[in-house]
Amino acid sequence: MSKFHPGAKDIVIIAVCDFVALTLSMLVSMLIVHAEIIWDWDLLYWYLCNILTVAVFLIVFRLYSLSLSTVGIIDTIKVIAAGLCILGVNVVYIFFFDEVCGVRTCILYVLMLTILVLLIRFSKRMYGAYKYIVKKDDEKKIRTMIVGGGDAGAMLIREIQTSDKIDYNPVCIVDDDPAKLGKSVGNVMIVGSTKDIKKFAELYEIEEILIAMPSVPKKKIQNIFDICKTTKCKVKILPGIYQIVKGEASVSALRPVQIIDLLGREQIKVNLDEIVGYIEGRVVLITGGGGSIGSELCRQIAVHNPKQLIILDIYENNAYDIEQELKRRHPELNLLTLIASVRDKGKMEDVFEKYHPDIVFNAAAHKHVPLMETSPNEAVKNNVFGTLNVAKCADKYGVKTFVQISTDKAVNPTNVMGATKRICEMIIQTLGRHSKTNFVAVRFGNVLGSNGSVIPLFEKQIAEGGPVTVTHKDIIRYFMTIPEAVSLVLQAGAYAKGGQIFVLDMGEPVRIYDLAYNLIKLSGLEPGVDIEIKCTGLRPGEKLYEERLMDEEGMQTTENGLINIANPIDIDEGFLWAELDKLYKAAYEETFDMKELVAELVTTYKPQE
Repeated sequence: MSKFHPGAKDIVIIAVCDFVALTLSMLVSMLIVHAEIIWDWDLLYWYLCNILTVAVFLIVFRLYSLSLSTVGIIDTIKVIAAGLCILGVNVVYIFFFDEVCGVRTCILYVLMLTILVLLIRFSKRMYGAYKYIVKKDDEKKIRTMIVGGGDAGAMLIREIQTSDKIDYNPVCIVDDDPAKLGKSVGNVMIVGSTKDIKKFAELYEIEEILIAMPSVPKKKIQNIFDICKTTKCKVKILPGIYQIVKGEASVSALRPVQIIDLLGREQIKVNLDEIVGYIEGRVVLITGGGGSIGSELCRQIAVHNPKQLIILDIYENNAYDIEQELKRRHPELNLLTLIASVRDKGKMEDVFEKYHPDIVFNAAAHKHVPLMETSPNEAVKNNVFGTLNVAKCADKYGVKTFVQISTDKAVNPTNVMGATKRICEMIIQTLGRHSKTNFVAVRFGNVLGSNGSVIPLFEKQIAEGGPVTVTHKDIIRYFMTIPEAVSLVLQAGAYAKGGQIFVLDMGEPVRIYDLAYNLIKLSGLEPGVDIEIKCTGLRPGEKLYEERLMDEEGMQTTENGLINIANPIDIDEGFLWAELDKLYKAAYEETFDMKELVAELVTTYKPQE
């Protein structure tokens, strides 16, 4: 039975209680006013009329559909309004039953009835509060601090106090509103501000901290968590403001603090109308559709009603997984999965000739930096010439929009993976100058939870007992979630005009050491005590920080403030195609000096020894 919608059994019990309340109120009011009960037909008629009157107004004011667990001020106002209506009708009854229901009798009767109806509605909450006040087993429950004394905190405390099944004992509240200091929420005192969390956690022997501030900025949540880290308490958070709006800020919605909560910026928003406008009714091809970025592209595109969605990937297991997921979620979707390599020029020709995609997202790539340092030829074959094959087919077969997934590692690259991605950008910009296809590239940094990213690695190391390995204490990276990155990629596709490089604003960079430290704390462990953080030294091709723009590029803004356009750099097209011919031959002849050849084309690339 839902706690927000009472069942038939509850309604019957409440109705019976209301009937008893009506009878008692009527009889007691007569005894008080007349010192006796006048047993005659007028009393019976008045009684029957009131049964009908009370039932009608209690139903009209929806006093049988409210939740006894969450009844509050609004419901009290409804009961009082119903009482006033009942009083108004009883004033009319005086003219018909004046011997038994005079003015004083009616007023006293309705007053008593209103009070009893209120008590019936508040009975569950009063019983819960009584049990909470007198119960003797609080010492067995988790001593809890609530951060936030607003609506969310009040809802949590109310649920905790009226439930036998929740093992929290709210001991104190902290809130940054000075006007709330010293006040109580459900008999729990607001003792100080968030900067006092550590002091009161020690004073009240707090075991767990619940952050109930779903509407505050993410930067504030990050600051609060930084303070909570100084305690030895577990920390949970109420994630979304929508739960307050719907009145559903419950203990079940609490979850452990996650890394996304600590990025220090708000969730990224995009213009869905613009995305639907260029995807709906179109054939969309996603290369690398089984990867972390490619599969999320599939998920988000599927909801925008494409004419057909084509997943192309060389790894059949990944392609199968996303295919099955999309079939479950969108059984009506026209979905096609192809197993093929973007390196295979002939196969790409067949795909484009047969299916004529309108939009292409090229997410197929080797992206693992250290592995590509030891296999540079494979990086060139897959990233450079795979992209070239798909891009040339897009141009030849009249694709409307081609979106290349790039990376901030393409800017002043120190590794061959980033350098190959820069070559891809150069190809896209060059083709975009002469083609009817809108060729664009989208450049962004690390995505949380993607295949090969640091978060899954750190989580695995923590689960194994450590150590957590960081290459350098000062290394920093830009981060966003996979859904955020993909939504911005889709938005950038709507802005595509040909040859552009879009640069996503990923907020402030995050120190990887801090990321590891926070993950250990979020796991309920103590860095340096339970889990060691070990610095192993920079890996081949790795640098301390990533850049989003080259010195020559500069930046233009778009309607979406989180999507910018890098100003184009002049490229000698003859030189580009000549160098690509050399690279192709060298890659397939398995030359040993591939990095040096790549550096001839990408002059900002400085191969590491």
